[in-house]
Amino acid sequence: MKRKHFKIIGLFVAALLLLIFLCNTIITNAASGKTFSEPNEIYKNRVGLVLGTSKKLIGGLPNPYYTHRITATVELYKADKIDFVLVSGDNGTRYYNEPNTIKKDLIKGGIPADKIFLDFAGFRTLDSMVRAKEIFGLDSVTVISQEFHNQRAIYLAEKKGLKAIGFNAETVAGKEGLKVQLREYLARVKVFVDLVFNTQPKFYGDRIEIK
Repeated sequence: MKRKHFKIIGLFVAALLLLIFLCNTIITNAASGKTFSEPNEIYKNRVGLVLGTSKKLIGGLPNPYYTHRITATVELYKADKIDFVLVSGDNGTRYYNEPNTIKKDLIKGGIPADKIFLDFAGFRTLDSMVRAKEIFGLDSVTVISQEFHNQRAIYLAEKKGLKAIGFNAETVAGKEGLKVQLREYLARVKVFVDLVFNTQPKFYGDRIEIK
């Protein structure tokens, strides 16, 4: 009996690993040739969409993912590869506001305030991509995040009718980077679950024109 249980568990684990592998491969291949790490390699889009994350880690230290996304956004704007920045992030409580925090740091980096638009309902990558099209009226966009995140965002965007490319912020190595990468594998499986069930953003709202 125990041997049978171990066999069932083994088959389940094998199936799960295969699923993770397939989801990862599909998204990586779909984004091939659509992410760029140097401003001179990427073509211009009117709007760059920076995907939000927290400025600080749980222990209070600076979050390198956040810092690198700010740097990448400023770099792309100063290279004249985008005219406007759309900041999409979580504004779940009065004490936590990713878009406003990112906007302040982008202004410090030299991007004019009137070139920055905020999406306060970017609770997930899916929400950010759908709302970029449906609320902010974009047909094409340059997503700004780490490469693995850009790949997933591009796949979601194109499934929702939004043409997207990605500008890769510097990634993070070491223990912190490994944890995020492991979570990314599961997030890629969730992409297909959301597509199958046609998951919608938490909020829509009135149209906002970026100009």
